[in-house]
Amino acid sequence: MEEITVQSSSHSYQVVIGEGVRFNISEYLPKNYSSILIITDDRVAGMYLSAIKNSLPTENVFESIISSGEQSKSVDVFYQLHTDAIQYGLDRNSLIIALGGGVVGDLAGFVASTYMRGIDFIQVPTTILAHDSSVGGKVAINHELGKNMIGNFYAPVAVIYDVETLHSLSEKEVRSGFTEIIKEALISDETTFTQLMHINLNEISNHQLQKYLSYGIMVKAKIVEEDEKENGVRKYLNLGHTLGHAIEAELGYGQITHGEAVAIGLIFALYVSNEVYSIDLPVDTLYTWLKKNNYPLSLKNFNIQNFIQRMKSDKKTTNKTIQMVLLEEIGSPTVYEISDERLEEYLQSFSEKLVKK
Repeated sequence: MEEITVQSSSHSYQVVIGEGVRFNISEYLPKNYSSILIITDDRVAGMYLSAIKNSLPTENVFESIISSGEQSKSVDVFYQLHTDAIQYGLDRNSLIIALGGGVVGDLAGFVASTYMRGIDFIQVPTTILAHDSSVGGKVAINHELGKNMIGNFYAPVAVIYDVETLHSLSEKEVRSGFTEIIKEALISDETTFTQLMHINLNEISNHQLQKYLSYGIMVKAKIVEEDEKENGVRKYLNLGHTLGHAIEAELGYGQITHGEAVAIGLIFALYVSNEVYSIDLPVDTLYTWLKKNNYPLSLKNFNIQNFIQRMKSDKKTTNKTIQMVLLEEIGSPTVYEISDERLEEYLQSFSEKLVKK
């Protein structure tokens, strides 16, 4: 088992990573709670909900089960969860537990941040992708015009990460989550990136997985502690996300996983970095690895103008000018303002190269 301490502006909290820790959730509660609401989805509930409920000390434990998938990060589901919390009688000394992947974590965290102006919540991630979203306190729901456009900065009081829950993930979910680990390596450490390019996701061991999850969490924790509200270096965590979020929104949430969309965004970010800085980042190496591990890398009906408009809805856009996170070299990210004209050129040439591959 490993514990990582993250310092937010309001409090510090522990990220506990290990096998079987879901059976001992009560050990990591920072205080006694009057009641607990577990928010999970209809896929995770059947596998892990009973274990979590049985590990809690209070009789006032309730559950709300949402539909799995990005579509649940909506204002309607958000409102329904508030209704559930009120009907269950949650008060300001209650706790919300987010049991699931990034969708559940983002949604349940936003509910916790707004219910009675804010109550405690704990992240219990069950996906690789959630190693990124569960740490750092960004909680949100989607708007039909943009991903995570309605949200808050609200840190959990603990993150309990049981790696045994990752055994139930599909290949698609493993791919989706591992993209964020690659992103974290690209913005911080060329040696780790090189190591990752030798991993076959179908053969990854528990030891390797826990090692790289811990690595990713430590990279993110360090950045979040320096810049919790995304005024500076935290923007670097958005490498690949400007185009990635646009792809998700354009195709329709749930048509492609977050990590699969960001994977295309990472290739594009490296491609643009090479064009802007006249360098030679390993675009082909990354593309080959993604292809080998069965990432969907083709974009049907690639409408450049639609993507540009979607990218303009990105939270990093300033005065309608798109800001992309690029790399001057692996481990040296920067934020670069890019005009619509240049972006159109890059998207056109990138799409042509993607088709040829």
